[in-house]
Amino acid sequence: MTARKAALFELRAGGIDVLHLSPRTADAEALRQALQERLDAAPDFLRGESLVIDLRRMPEGPALDVDALADWLRARGVQALGVVAGAQPAAAARLPLLHSQERRAGEAAQDEAAAANPAPAPGSAPAPATVLVDRPLRSGQRVYSPGDLIVLDAVSHGAEVIAAGNIHVYAALRGRALAGAHGDAAARIFCSHLEPELVAVAGVYRTAEQPLPPEVAGQAAQVWLDGDTLRIEALRRR
Repeated sequence: MTARKAALFELRAGGIDVLHLSPRTADAEALRQALQERLDAAPDFLRGESLVIDLRRMPEGPALDVDALADWLRARGVQALGVVAGAQPAAAARLPLLHSQERRAGEAAQDEAAAANPAPAPGSAPAPATVLVDRPLRSGQRVYSPGDLIVLDAVSHGAEVIAAGNIHVYAALRGRALAGAHGDAAARIFCSHLEPELVAVAGVYRTAEQPLPPEVAGQAAQVWLDGDTLRIEALRRR
């Protein structure tokens, strides 16, 4: 009888939660200027980070030179891992072409679901899952939710919470919070003690470089998007 050797590796499907950079213009100079303004406003926000260049929101027209963008980011300490292509092909020779988790899951289940289930009525798709975190988040930790995100303890300086939907922090928010990460302008951030390094909704952000008004600093507050303006308001206690 031959003993079976233990496997020294395995190959399996998986996913990594990373930031998606979604350009909305092929104008390289304008895009670099906008990115540089973000980096200047929060120098440590992206330093040492990895991200994916997501082209699914690019308008029709000229293609973006993704390799040039990746080189520019790399020179500033940001590593581009690959490209999620949209309707237009990516004008990139080096970065790998990636599928989003949503697309992979949909393609894998499409035939089986269609055979086993009737077509759902419009608007009946299940809501993305809510992620609950019941521990403090320390510097360097990051949590992502495809739906809403609820944190029951403090988010420390250097920690980051990201959600496609709303973010609720029932403690001090001292790190970074990014709601509406996929462009949901109706998303909001709620917390019981607001003193963040950065808050953002659908890509519109405010950093600690802009001091909070005294009526919201250190108070229970909400953050939402009003057009292109980020609003912050104290939560009224009843």
